[in-house]
Amino acid sequence: MKRLSTVLSAALFVLLPASFALAQSAPAAAPPATAGAGAQGGLEPTSLLKPLGDNGWPTYCGDYTCKRYSSLDLVNQSNVGNLSLAWVSAGLESGSGPTGTGAPAGGRRGGFGFGGGGGTPTIVGGFGTGELNSGGPARFAGSVLEVNGTLYLSAPDNAWAVDAHDGTVLWHFYWKTRGGTHTGNRGMAMWHNNLYFEVADDNLICLDAATGKEKWSVPSASFAGQYFSDSAPLVFGDHLIVGAGNDENAPGFLQSVDPATGKRQWILYSTPMKQGDPGLNTWPSLYAAQHGAGSTWVAGAYDPETHLYVYGTGNPTPAYTTGRGPGTMDNLFTDSLIAVNVDTGKMAWYYQTSPHDMHDWDSTETPIFVDGNFNGQPRKMVLQALRNGYFFVLDRTTGKHLVTSKFGKVVNFAKGVNANGNPIPNMEKAATIPGSIVNGDVTNYPPPAYSPISKLFYVEENNSLRILYLTDADPRGSMGLGGTSGGASFSFGSNIDAIDYNTGKVVWRHPVERNAGLLTTAGNLLFGGDGDYLIALNPETGKTLWHSKIGAEGNAPETYMLDGKQYVLAVAGNQLFAFVLNQPSSVGAPAVASNR
Repeated sequence: MKRLSTVLSAALFVLLPASFALAQSAPAAAPPATAGAGAQGGLEPTSLLKPLGDNGWPTYCGDYTCKRYSSLDLVNQSNVGNLSLAWVSAGLESGSGPTGTGAPAGGRRGGFGFGGGGGTPTIVGGFGTGELNSGGPARFAGSVLEVNGTLYLSAPDNAWAVDAHDGTVLWHFYWKTRGGTHTGNRGMAMWHNNLYFEVADDNLICLDAATGKEKWSVPSASFAGQYFSDSAPLVFGDHLIVGAGNDENAPGFLQSVDPATGKRQWILYSTPMKQGDPGLNTWPSLYAAQHGAGSTWVAGAYDPETHLYVYGTGNPTPAYTTGRGPGTMDNLFTDSLIAVNVDTGKMAWYYQTSPHDMHDWDSTETPIFVDGNFNGQPRKMVLQALRNGYFFVLDRTTGKHLVTSKFGKVVNFAKGVNANGNPIPNMEKAATIPGSIVNGDVTNYPPPAYSPISKLFYVEENNSLRILYLTDADPRGSMGLGGTSGGASFSFGSNIDAIDYNTGKVVWRHPVERNAGLLTTAGNLLFGGDGDYLIALNPETGKTLWHSKIGAEGNAPETYMLDGKQYVLAVAGNQLFAFVLNQPSSVGAPAVASNR
């Protein structure tokens, strides 16, 4: 851990170079000065301070801790075998015009909201002409908000409101894009009656939650700089936090804007941007640092007591090739866990999880806040399991290192760890012309979870080895992710892991084909995915208690309460699947086990 002084940390609070300035080729809609002011109903920011439970699912992780632990226990180990499908939404389609292309507002047939009928009107925005619309089934890879009986979800260039009772589509918003990278969208944020999400042509959109009508849009990153704008915004009081990423050697950053108007409050870059900035000595030159990336792909966790937001940064660029100095240069603050004060935009501490990364490890996986005992003493901690196959525990107020462990079975990119728990890169595992055998990604964006009942951390684990060939030996390196080619790979299987944060050891592994994220509940259940199946496990043993085949999941399961029923929500393909108990919980039956 490195502690930064207020003076030094302020050095990262700078303006973009002219080549990366936030610009828009078409004029943005002017935000009204009173947007959001005095709004009635909707979501009060103070409700986000509550633990996840009866308040629905109001933010990316459910609550600020990112444990994805719900206090709901109506569905529990005694009756989970009685979970039955309550409704399936209409297949949500990407919009293409004022009448939409298949987001029907359906009737209710036999208790299942399958849609059908005249079609939901689509609200259209954007600065494009419409010819770049991809159309077809929506692609979901983020969280679904549930607030006051309504679900809000997003896909690239599209957003929907869906009735949480029966899956009826209430409205659909479609953004006519100018282009950009449409890899996915991580979800939305809500503040009073305002909904926010990013679109691929680098705009932040504010919608009216009741109608889906656009209130305003502002540039969130440089469209000319080819930024990826797909992270889920977050609201902390009167701060709306938005991240941005780039694979083309532009700097990654985090920024805060006014949720009422979209006006920027501060911006924090992941790499040094001018002479005198901290961390510049970990780069071969200022130019290399300014083009060093460190994208902010995935939302982090927030501590309202300290006002610290803790999030991860992505890989440096060039990602796989030389150009960032020798392996002894750490290339700060890429592949790091960073704590920033949301009121000032200044860095409080950082911890680098992959110094001098040569494998595109992206340390942006969701961190989790846990208050518990460590070595017999109470401690406020942050837990993070990463793409590089290592698990970390830090003190979240200071960044002090507590635990580093390897949870991937075949991880070999590092020689070991140093005294501070940082992996030591093995440069022989970087891309070479004859080929290097190195481990693949052990985990990725699917969010982990934690249960205060079992006191275990849960995460997906993918095990593989691959051959990495160097195709560009130029010492200046290749742009972004270029300069390499992949060879044969071999899989050693995938699992859901349970990790003891005190030791970093894996307590149990449950084999799965694929998992899109996890959820724990006070019913002592762990929900996740196994290929085409939604599954419920015993979080203390990993034993399967229930499963249902719905197709390949697009995001992690969630849960909410409505009308005295606890719903378990999952997304597969372009549809929502909602499950409830098929009999009163007081008549609970033994859980149904399976051989999966």
